[in-house]
Amino acid sequence: MIIAALVLFGVYMLLGFGIRTWVQLRHTGDSGFRGISGHPGDPEWRAGVLFVVALLAGLLGPIAALAGLDAVAVLIHPAIQAGGMALALIGITATVLTQVAMGTSWRIGVDDTERTELVTTGPFALVRNPIFTAMAITGIGLVLMVPNAVALAGAGLLLVALHLQVRVVEEPYLVRTHGEDYTSYAASTGRFVPGLGQLRL
Repeated sequence: MIIAALVLFGVYMLLGFGIRTWVQLRHTGDSGFRGISGHPGDPEWRAGVLFVVALLAGLLGPIAALAGLDAVAVLIHPAIQAGGMALALIGITATVLTQVAMGTSWRIGVDDTERTELVTTGPFALVRNPIFTAMAITGIGLVLMVPNAVALAGAGLLLVALHLQVRVVEEPYLVRTHGEDYTSYAASTGRFVPGLGQLRL
């Protein structure tokens, strides 16, 4: 299961970041990569750094298992590992599909000088951040495949990082860029889960 987790992590990074960036570059002439927002020490910068660290931590769980770190005993069960693999596969697939639904508006990071189309259809009609929801599902699935302390800490970091990235970076940018169009959309659409986290006007 450790090797399977490493393979799925590699597929996830390849599809969700590598190939997606290549597709964006081919279709628009722009990679869509905007990097970490803000200046060192700013809340936006800290959120971005934590996001990168959390992604890397997803790799450290299986590596720690290969190095001999034991799994958390209560989570060692074939059904849990199989369920984790299913969740990871669902999350990877959902990540790719939601990125496709975002079209040429897809970006990694934000640039205050640029205005992209506000996408509110497809999976974005259900939640405002379906890519991040899919990433969280993937992360949880990978942890359940190799449930050691390092993997669990990485999953916790990922959930915190996704929340901060949305609250500190993405949402303020969208409010500044799209104004009432975004606030009206956000008031009726959940942040990560349908019906939860609507923006209060």
